[in-house]
Amino acid sequence: MKAITRFTNTLMEKFLPDPYIFVAILTFLVMLLGVTFTDSSPLEMTVHWGNGFWGLLGFTMQMVIVLAAGHVLANSPLFKKGLTKIASSIKTPSMAIIVVTFVSLIACWINWGFGLVIGAIFAKEIARHVKKVDYRLLIASAYSGMVVWHGGLAGSIPLSIATENHPFQDIMGVVPTTETIFSTYNLFMVIVIVLTLPFFNRLLMPKDEDIVEIDSALLVEEKENFPLAEKTFASITERSYIITGFIGLIGLTYLGHHFMTKGFVLDLNIVNTIFVILGIILHGTPQRFLAAAQDAIKTTSGIVFQFPFYAGIMGMMTASGLAAVMSGWFVSISNEQTFYLFTFYAAGLVNFFVPSGGGQWSVQAPIMLDAASTLNADYAKTAMAIAWGDAWTNMIQPFWALPALAVAGLRAKDIMGFCVLVLVYSGIIISIGFFFF
Repeated sequence: MKAITRFTNTLMEKFLPDPYIFVAILTFLVMLLGVTFTDSSPLEMTVHWGNGFWGLLGFTMQMVIVLAAGHVLANSPLFKKGLTKIASSIKTPSMAIIVVTFVSLIACWINWGFGLVIGAIFAKEIARHVKKVDYRLLIASAYSGMVVWHGGLAGSIPLSIATENHPFQDIMGVVPTTETIFSTYNLFMVIVIVLTLPFFNRLLMPKDEDIVEIDSALLVEEKENFPLAEKTFASITERSYIITGFIGLIGLTYLGHHFMTKGFVLDLNIVNTIFVILGIILHGTPQRFLAAAQDAIKTTSGIVFQFPFYAGIMGMMTASGLAAVMSGWFVSISNEQTFYLFTFYAAGLVNFFVPSGGGQWSVQAPIMLDAASTLNADYAKTAMAIAWGDAWTNMIQPFWALPALAVAGLRAKDIMGFCVLVLVYSGIIISIGFFFF
């Protein structure tokens, strides 16, 4: 395992470009594939790209808030003390890798936005306390929890088809989560991955001479300094606990009403609301909250300037019909036994070009549901095969790694060597789940 790990790390360090270069190359590749395999001309593909370029603005802002608000919350005095206490109890590099992976898996199963941020921040905190732990593997382990997110409580596809009036209700009806998230095959895959992936990541620990240990001094954050100012209306309000209490009361009342009327339903907006409101409350004063927010927003530049390029790629994939062509390749070689497995692989491939669960579902669902009908396959399991494929190749898709990398201060090539091996290992488990259940 150490030899394989060294090989994949070396391979990624030499050949994986910066995420911006990656998405630029991906843009050119999709344009070339669209011209080759569809009726679209180069000009039409360019128009599709431009029309889609700003198609993820709302989602981009949601992701900025996920990262910034999670950063603010984790750096509040109470939360920071809690993370520090847990991290300080971990004494060995092996335990560090196992605990970070396990925490990330559980958190991402509950909600991917929560897990993505908390896992990376927790890993960074552990790096401050544990010597001789490979920082790259630590962050990769924190990111690896994302592999289970679409089989969890906030999976966008299973939650979508469980909702009345979803776009494909005429075909598959309303599908309860007992047939998706809480089905036997889904629970098998989640449980096996949660119980074994932490120990698999432990096996990826490099030899002592290959360890990349970050200097703990680089992780020390400057202490907040808020000198006393002249008592003016502005300075008094900036330090007011009353304003914080008022906003906190409004936010908590809204959240309480949401959960009492809708049940324990989490989506990205609700998670962001929780992060923001708790961040405001736990920082105490507006001044401290705004200072933390200003510091957190510096980590979001990669999201702001790269997500539009992925939106452009999605525009080309959907408008040209290229995504349908790619999905059709897998359908054409499927039978009743292999259909779910090939649907999973098809979704994993399409995820490179359409790295959004909701977007991928809208692209692939018409093709795969029609094929499921022809093969007399189960609609719910077909939907989950697409969902798991979307989550699976996130392991080597820089799109989703950007928030974790921003928190950690690393590059994609620093962690992708480890993530390739996580992709292979988790792919075996998921393949077994869809082929034998």
